[in-house]
Amino acid sequence: MNNTYQKTPPLGEVRRGLSISLSHKQLHFKKPARTSRGEYNVHDMIVITMMDEKGTRIGLGECAPLPDLSSDRDAYIQMSQVADLINKALKSDDYAEFLRPYPALLFALESAMYDYQQNPLLYQTPFAQSKVGIPMNGLVWMSDYDDMLQQVKQKILQGFRCIKLKIGAISWDEEIRLIEKIRSRYGKDAIELRVDANGAFSPDEVMTKLQQLAQYDIHSIEQPIKAVWQEGGPSSWKVMADLCRETPLPIALDEELIGLCQLQEKQLMLNTIKPQYIVVKPTLHGGMTGSIEWINEAHKLGINSWITSALESNIGLRNVALLAAAVYGSDIRFPQGLGTGLLYTDNIEMDMEIRSNKLWRCEVDE
Repeated sequence: MNNTYQKTPPLGEVRRGLSISLSHKQLHFKKPARTSRGEYNVHDMIVITMMDEKGTRIGLGECAPLPDLSSDRDAYIQMSQVADLINKALKSDDYAEFLRPYPALLFALESAMYDYQQNPLLYQTPFAQSKVGIPMNGLVWMSDYDDMLQQVKQKILQGFRCIKLKIGAISWDEEIRLIEKIRSRYGKDAIELRVDANGAFSPDEVMTKLQQLAQYDIHSIEQPIKAVWQEGGPSSWKVMADLCRETPLPIALDEELIGLCQLQEKQLMLNTIKPQYIVVKPTLHGGMTGSIEWINEAHKLGINSWITSALESNIGLRNVALLAAAVYGSDIRFPQGLGTGLLYTDNIEMDMEIRSNKLWRCEVDE
């Protein structure tokens, strides 16, 4: 891990002769994106554009909270709210500290500033210079059995060697049958399988289901039971801690990280639960600054991590990928979650492309 990435982008340069504009865009999914919490058909986003006086330097960032998941989901209902928060943040001594409670906006503002500056922390990595690609997992969305099986086959034919299955929306018997069918044809040396339950299992049933999954060489399961903030009290930390201690397969937490903005809160959660992995999503988990804080604190405890997009457009996806390359170094072998750019009918064109199982930044003229 590259521990040189510690500070937020400096503001001195971008304040001089800088204009900031906001625009709204609604993205439409090719087909409903289903999770155990429900489904998405559209996704609203706010684009932050930074520009110099001549209009020759542009920086882009994306603020795209998830309506039923983001801790700051109600902070951006009116564009005036976003403008007010940005103005206050830029006038503060530390805009990242000011925006801790607003991870989606912090991610957007940091992204735009780094892009505007072409800051070397993000833009001088081998990935940013189009020399290497970042390995990805192939994401299979919840659907019926036949459609999910077809999605798996397509991902494998495309070259993916790590498949992530969203589970918890169809019958458990069908999901286990699907996993069994995949494993009967592709062993763990051929295909790495990750599953994401999005908190679908109850505490009473979760251990039985984990034991069933463990028979099929599952790499990890994300968020098997609901997070504390969804349950309404810290008592579920003990339930999750017991589960992480006794689990027959590794547990990765992502929703559990939502809403924990302060360093002390992050340290307490990680020390209490001690998961095997955390899955970091800048839009949900504190922007770039907060994400690095999560990764560094987890690393101190021997907890591994990977970075994932959270249904952003290609603007957000590019910045998530640039961050992953900066954090994990030039030789990223662990698949990251960067496949959301394929989900929309009307995504924003950016300088990225998927080749086999890797995301590449296309060569750009400097």
